[in-house]
Amino acid sequence: MGGDDAPRINIEGAVEVLSKLDSLTKLFLVGDEDILKKQCDEAGIGADSRLEIVHAPEVVGMCESGLAAVRQKRNSSMSISVDMVKKGDADAVISAGNTGAAVAASTIKLRLLEGVERAGIVSPLPSIHGYVLVSDTGANPDAKPRHLVAYAVMSALMARYIYKRPNPNVGVMSNGTEECKGSEFSLKAFSLLRELNERGLLPFNFTGNCEGHDLFETELDVAVTDGFTGNILLKSVEAVAKAYTNWIKAGIMGGGFMPKMGALCMRSVFRGLKERMSADAIGGCPLMGVNGVSIIAHGSANAKAILNACRMAAGMVRNNVNAHIIETMARINPVLKELDA
Repeated sequence: MGGDDAPRINIEGAVEVLSKLDSLTKLFLVGDEDILKKQCDEAGIGADSRLEIVHAPEVVGMCESGLAAVRQKRNSSMSISVDMVKKGDADAVISAGNTGAAVAASTIKLRLLEGVERAGIVSPLPSIHGYVLVSDTGANPDAKPRHLVAYAVMSALMARYIYKRPNPNVGVMSNGTEECKGSEFSLKAFSLLRELNERGLLPFNFTGNCEGHDLFETELDVAVTDGFTGNILLKSVEAVAKAYTNWIKAGIMGGGFMPKMGALCMRSVFRGLKERMSADAIGGCPLMGVNGVSIIAHGSANAKAILNACRMAAGMVRNNVNAHIIETMARINPVLKELDA
């Protein structure tokens, strides 16, 4: 029931998932049973044996406090969905609803993976070689340096198993690439990662500090930062992309005949650019570090985004990414404790 145009868009996504995700054995739609059944029948998927509707009488609004909603609306579609993952009835939960509620429900109900202190949202951004994964982008605004170590590990393992980068390049977001650059917080995170790297404990190639332009211009696979900075970065990038799109459209439409003809000739280029920059091509951002798979989709997600969010969830489950995280953090945490991190 989550999203700007729910449940219609989620049901349209379900149509795509049932027709295109071959590995799927069961798809649960959680929400108002009468509404969902009617719309599923209208969409032609009501009789699909892989589809099951789970009744949830309450809905978490997009403007509600996430933590309060989890505590007060235990029969919401958000809470019941996460409960199904906790009980083992489902392998993953996907929501395009209230992000704060999705983070709170997943963290409180699923708990954290062994060896992980804070969950982090991983956001893939388009880059020169595909995608760069930025974490955290909003789950933990008051992170400690050792939390960035876990973000680096979790994001790097996602890069390896989901984006097929065997030895991911990982950097710490800073205001310069020199080792002396950065805040007290980022310098401490840099120091911890460098020490772990020298001891051969990291499952990735630690490249040191990275700057904003490195996200898009170099073969960087992961950039780690605190949730406050990461959220500002993510929203700024989204806003710039929208602004450039609007400026280009305005220039074409207001420039007379020649710009319009040029745009017509460039149509395939613009279409490819739009596809690469679209959040729908990613589907959603995983909340890494919780004891389960939780994918947070954008509120304005369309059917394609729901399909791709399900594909990401399936990849996380199939590759058992959480088990790799637990194994790696078990090696790293004793050293972090030794370093008094």
